[in-house]
Amino acid sequence: MELISGLPEDIARDCLIRISYQQFPVVASVSKGWNTEIQLPEFHRVRKSTGHAQKILVTVQSEFDSEKCKTGSLVKAMTMTNPVYKLNVLETETGIWSELPMGPELRDGLPLFCQIAGVGYDLVVMGGWAPDSWKASNSVFIYNFLSAKWRRGADMPGGPRTFFSCVSDHQRMIYVVGGHDEEKNALRSAFAYDVANDVWIQLPDMARERDECKVVFCRGVSGYGMIRVVGGYCTEMQGRFERSAEEFDVATWKWGPLKEEFLDESTCPRTCVDGCDVEGIMYMCKGDDVVSFKGDTWQVVAKVPREIRNVACMAAWEEALLLIGSSGFGEPYMSFVLGLKSGVWTKLESPENYTGHVQSGCLLEI
Repeated sequence: MELISGLPEDIARDCLIRISYQQFPVVASVSKGWNTEIQLPEFHRVRKSTGHAQKILVTVQSEFDSEKCKTGSLVKAMTMTNPVYKLNVLETETGIWSELPMGPELRDGLPLFCQIAGVGYDLVVMGGWAPDSWKASNSVFIYNFLSAKWRRGADMPGGPRTFFSCVSDHQRMIYVVGGHDEEKNALRSAFAYDVANDVWIQLPDMARERDECKVVFCRGVSGYGMIRVVGGYCTEMQGRFERSAEEFDVATWKWGPLKEEFLDESTCPRTCVDGCDVEGIMYMCKGDDVVSFKGDTWQVVAKVPREIRNVACMAAWEEALLLIGSSGFGEPYMSFVLGLKSGVWTKLESPENYTGHVQSGCLLEI
């Protein structure tokens, strides 16, 4: 059966790879042939290699109450009530915001402090505290952009953990490291989650306990890549961040030696992101500066925009950085994109209902 009546198959496929990610569910429902085509790994590969895949930032973001903001009671409201978090999407090229539908089990909002990562067309939501009871969870929920439907994944092993970090290898796996258990004990354990097969795989323990650490994925020329775990703190330190980092080589399935002085003293690594290249470059915010790590040194890339005093999250791709933050507690969140070649920041317009507190975010190319 022809994909598009009257058109050669290669031209029909060329048409399909150009559709917006928002149209995937509609395309999948048109015919079995179209549904089969867009599900193929080759479709995703060609879409990316031809430059038609869209880069989107998915954020865990609270609902913004414009009335409370206008009456000056927003800060009080945020301290007295539990914010409701949802999933929002920012298209990096157009600056357009939209909201993802929530599954039945998430209708009351996302778990507080949940973590997100994306593999292929799947967005994975892990852990966090139940918004009604604040009970820690090891639940896993997966949203598929092709079907616009949610499914339940296998629970994270080892019981509930909080303030862990996770990262995707952009192909198959999500790596989960560190955090603390229900007794506030910082953890050394790490796992890999095979999203397609819904299977968790235990990694060897890290050299150190790392609560509130940050993990990034470095692709590497071998194709296997490695994960780099930065900072965090042990149980006894309780919020006093250490300077070290350690790396896990996916090919050898081993942790490398500790890098003791990777960060400056008492640095929170939450803004660390990989640079989406094979050279292992990494970016983060350090005070008023955006800095990059390449080789063995940190270098200043640019100043953080003056409007921002609280940086919530960053994302990086080949020629740009995206930064989201606010001017202070209770203030609207705003987005800026830095051209790495030009060194110029561009502010993105954000509709009012997409300016709530941003807890975290992850970049997908779909």
